Amino acid sequence: MEINHLFPTAVARFQLGRELTDTEHTFLSMQENKPNIGNVVSVNKTILKNKECQDLKQFIETSVKEYFDQMYLPKEDVEIYITQSWVNFTKQDEFHHKHNHGNSIISGVFYINTVKDTDKIYFYKQNNDQIRLTPRDFNTYNSESWWLNAETGDLLLFPSSLTHSVEKVTHSDGRISLSFNTFLRGKIGNEDSLTGLTLD
Repeated sequence: MEINHLFPTAVARFQLGRELTDTEHTFLSMQENKPNIGNVVSVNKTILKNKECQDLKQFIETSVKEYFDQMYLPKEDVEIYITQSWVNFTKQDEFHHKHNHGNSIISGVFYINTVKDTDKIYFYKQNNDQIRLTPRDFNTYNSESWWLNAETGDLLLFPSSLTHSVEKVTHSDGRISLSFNTFLRGKIGNEDSLTGLTLD
């Protein structure tokens, strides 16, 4: 049997390759926060604009550009940039509600503090099947959701429309992550096909 993987959803994993500096870790983990659905989120929604995060921001921007260039192969001369960035704090027995990211092209999450082999992120199938059979075994074709490990120092990138969540945290160490959205600058589409759009 030949299987063609048509229109797959790409979730990319990058690794920072070093530990966060004391300055980075302290700045990120000590952010003032406010209640969210199931957990808390930083009041500051432009975290990566702070000088304490400049090296981390460069790593994220380089990773986003690589993902964007490989996944979208844009013909146009466009720039993808980070619009908002914030820190999520999820303590024991807290969770991160099921959601996606509006007004964004690519979203990402960088893991500041997790417990290896315990913390996960769940993604959900965007087009649910009308006919639902019970699988003998689950795989990425027949599942309505799929999880990936969330490890400290990892950066996961995915289309902003992809719904995701974090189940209730079972450990006492606390889970801290940095999330962000992106958008485009430049001219996209084609005027002759009535898809032309200039983004500043």
